[in-house]
Amino acid sequence: MPYSEPTNLAVVACPGGEAFAEEVIVHLRHMYKHRFNLKSDVVSKRYKITKDQVIRDLNFLNDLKTSDLCVRGSTDSFRPPKFKVDAQFTYFMNGEFKTEINECIRGKDVFIFQDVENHQPIKLNGGKNLQVLSVNDHIMSMLVTIDAVRQAGAEQITLVVPVYPYSRQHKKKGREGLTASLLGHIYENMGVARIITLDIHSREIVNAFSRTHLENLHASYQIIRELAKLVDLTGGTEDLVVVSPDTGAIDRNKFYATGLKKPLAMIYKERDYSVVTQNAKDTNIKSVKLLGDVHGKAAFLADDMLGTGGTLLKAMEFLKEEGATKVIAAISLPFFTGNAIEQFNEAYKKGLFYRVIGTNAVYHEELLQCEWYISTNVSGLFANVITRLHNNQSLSDLLDNRTIIEKLVKHD
Repeated sequence: MPYSEPTNLAVVACPGGEAFAEEVIVHLRHMYKHRFNLKSDVVSKRYKITKDQVIRDLNFLNDLKTSDLCVRGSTDSFRPPKFKVDAQFTYFMNGEFKTEINECIRGKDVFIFQDVENHQPIKLNGGKNLQVLSVNDHIMSMLVTIDAVRQAGAEQITLVVPVYPYSRQHKKKGREGLTASLLGHIYENMGVARIITLDIHSREIVNAFSRTHLENLHASYQIIRELAKLVDLTGGTEDLVVVSPDTGAIDRNKFYATGLKKPLAMIYKERDYSVVTQNAKDTNIKSVKLLGDVHGKAAFLADDMLGTGGTLLKAMEFLKEEGATKVIAAISLPFFTGNAIEQFNEAYKKGLFYRVIGTNAVYHEELLQCEWYISTNVSGLFANVITRLHNNQSLSDLLDNRTIIEKLVKHD
């Protein structure tokens, strides 16, 4: 790792992914400064020279290595790196996008950020226009950006998409397309070397790639960290039971139950698949049964994504009817589409649930104002992964975080 100026690491933030990219960059800056200080301290003690001299020598080496004449900034102190690439995004009134890279990125390791579920008004055309973009708009903006970065001569392109678009269209039930796979082929054919995403809906999507690597991160540590503030995980004052909201989420909740050393229950639902839900009040569920016991206990449910939220609301109401004292849900990708926030506000007033824990992987403004919603930050996790990938280091302990979860539970 270069300890002063990571000259080959660059971040290009699409309009939808800019908010998340800025948060990740804050962590990257902190990490590089911390590593620089740590390096200078260790070298100073090892070679018995002053820290000031070490800092000058490190900066001197970086000045020699850079392709520029020298690295900008003082020679006597840490020189904060510049990660974000200056880019211009144009939105035409017919819906077309154009991306222009305003600085040289030739030979750089470029990370392109996009939040395809960002449905807040976004400033475009230099702030002259405010536009709410659809998932398809965000995807097209990202594809145009990939092409611009490729044309600008980037050595390697990595997509940072906390929400992998169309991940729910991953298997065929009839005469339908495999859209998750289709998009994967498009990324691969455009030269994308790696994709970083969060709690992908189906692990089978990785099979769509032959060359591109997909790194699937998990927010379990960040979620448990917030859960520990809401409920006694030691069992001293209250009992906790982990509940899978359906059969599809059983592996995820089994992971939480194992990590927390708590019993696992499951809600079994019979559905009418001829019904397509339009909002949080609609549901295609015919009957609900509980396998396990939640009476007199706090119930914790975890799922990967939440759209209209109808299924989760029904599960929460059912658990309260079954005698749960407190219902807490965790959602890695909180979309809250349609009138979901309004419906959850009503359910909260009725006492159907206590809290919902979500991540900042999806940008929201209204949701953050809700008393019942807790946002946990995963930008530090993404920053760690980006740094390690850039420097060809192992991701094992970040992808499988059972060890740090175990330490967290013991500490609690």
